[in-house]
Order: sequence, then structure tokens, then C-alpha cells
Amino acid sequence: MNTGAFLDIDGTLFRGSLMIQHFKKLIKYEVIDPVVWHNQVKNTYAEWKRRKGFYEDYLEELAEIYIKELKGMNISNLEFVNNQVINLSGDIVYRYTRHIVNYHLEKDHKVFFISGSPEFLVQKMAEKYNVTDFKGSKYLLDDNGNFTGEVIKMWQSNNKEKVLNQFVEDYNVNLDKSYSYGDTQGDYSMLKMTGNPVAFNPNFDLLTAIRQENSLKNKAKVVIERKDNIYKVNPDVEIIYI
Repeated sequence: MNTGAFLDIDGTLFRGSLMIQHFKKLIKYEVIDPVVWHNQVKNTYAEWKRRKGFYEDYLEELAEIYIKELKGMNISNLEFVNNQVINLSGDIVYRYTRHIVNYHLEKDHKVFFISGSPEFLVQKMAEKYNVTDFKGSKYLLDDNGNFTGEVIKMWQSNNKEKVLNQFVEDYNVNLDKSYSYGDTQGDYSMLKMTGNPVAFNPNFDLLTAIRQENSLKNKAKVVIERKDNIYKVNPDVEIIYI
């Protein structure tokens, strides 16, 4: 059986969100009216930037607007913008997880990206890093290639679990010997299912969930990358929450 490595992208490999970068590029190239940002997203973004609001609130609000704005657009007309996101941002990754991807590929492990970002962007990121397979949020298209406004979300833990199980079946993966890497509650199922889970720069909800699940707490590693330091801490590390 094969050893697998399952990685989230946004906040785990990529230092940001592919969806947000795509949204910003659509505004830059005036595919989306810049007024949308100023009237609907700017305030929530500013609250998060000042550390008075939460990133998840900003991301959720932007995702709703993003889906609405894409509806009716033809995917073929966005190919230039899609490529620009990866060409300009694809190397903006964490040192630790970039090393991890290369490490697993060198070991001839099966490497999988499972991400909440749009699958048409996840595919390009997967090709850039030469991973085995990938799955992202599916933005459904009509028969003419236009976005319908319907999305099969991949940022939810239960959906990531289903995809992971499919990869296990398709690639004959031994979960006990496999690895997983994630940073939010949406990655909880991936971490719980593998023998070698790593919570990388975990948010408060994920770290709390790990601490409450003894079977996961006893096997999970918590790795933090901050500035030029990469260090491992115990899941029971004291949290100063303000």
C-alpha cells in the first residue's frame, strides 16, 4: 500500500487564500466593478486588518460576494486572470510546507491537495507543485461554460473526509502510515483520519478541537512558522486569548 500526504492549501501551503487573490485580480482587471469591494467588503477587511474582527468573518463575507459576482461569467474568459493568480502568487508559500511537499514527493509518497479554494485554481497549484491529485470547491458550470452560482464546497470538514476516502480507494493508501496538514476546523477530519497529523499554524477552533479529542491530541503535532522560525509545540500549549 502507498503512503499518502494530504494538504490543505490556503493558510497551510499558500500564505493566504487563492480565492481572495482571484477576487482581487478580477477587480484589478475590472472584470468585477471595484465598487463591489469598497461598498461590500472593505469594512470587514479593515476590521480584520486592525485585529478587531475575525479572518473567518471576512472570508465568509467575501466568498458570498465572490460566488454572486462569478454567476453568469464564462470560465474561458477568465483564463488569463486564473493564470495570473498562480504566476504571481503561487510561490508565496510557507517554508515548512513547501519543504514537506518536496519531502513527500522525494519519498515517492502520494501527495494530495484538498482545498476550499475554487478547483480551477487548485488544479493550477497542483500542476505547479507536481502533486498526485487534487480536489477543490466545485463552481458549477452550465452547458455553455458559464458559472451557475452553485458551489460544492470543499472547505467543510465532512466534504474533505469524503474526498480523502476516495483518494484512499483510488490510490491504495495506507492511512495509518499517512500524513495530513491543515490549519482550520475544516481540516479536522483529515487530521483525525491519518496516522501522522500536523496542525500547522492552527487557528483557535482547530487547536481547541485537537485538545478535546484525546486520540488526536496524542498523535498530532502542532507546528508554527513565524518570521524565520519554525518550531513545534505541545497541543496543550497555553493560549493567551484576548
